[in-house]
Amino acid sequence: MPSGVRYALLDVLADAKTSAPAELEALLHDPKKANDVLGGGKIEAMFMDGYRAFVSLPSAKQSYRTLFLSLADPAKTPAVFHCTTGKDRTGWAAAALLTLLGVPRETVMADFMRTNDYTLPQFKQQIDDFVAAGGDRSIAEAVFGVKPEYLEAAFDEMQQGFGTIETYFTKALGIDAEGQKALIDRFLVQE
Repeated sequence: MPSGVRYALLDVLADAKTSAPAELEALLHDPKKANDVLGGGKIEAMFMDGYRAFVSLPSAKQSYRTLFLSLADPAKTPAVFHCTTGKDRTGWAAAALLTLLGVPRETVMADFMRTNDYTLPQFKQQIDDFVAAGGDRSIAEAVFGVKPEYLEAAFDEMQQGFGTIETYFTKALGIDAEGQKALIDRFLVQE
């Protein structure tokens, strides 16, 4: 990290009951077993459950609260937020922020899906090695890339639990209207 940069670890999945990331890594080293355990839509279902957890887990709520309050604070920006691969926990953070800022859902989804333009080429060797060892390419691409249904699951969880993005920020994250306005004012220019 460059000098003067403050690093903040926000463990979104601290309250998760499974160790899915560790299990996934092990399965990716055993492609034939991965085909059995993750094939037939199971990996997509696992990711969809994970995205729902980004909205509902207490640790996720606390982590995203900390992130968004930091982004609203001029003393704590500029800032970069990321996760291990930069697509899942980060993807929900970006989608939630963009939605709060009034970006249309189809634009948020298009932005989210552009992730594949960057992550899939970055992990091409791992994907190719997995396939060469007998793994199903769609499993590796589901792990290293994103699918619309992942983000749709998070939005569905948010809507079922809170109705609107503003209510999610208020009730789930404890960021009231004033805090939301601070974020909006920080990132939108009024003309």
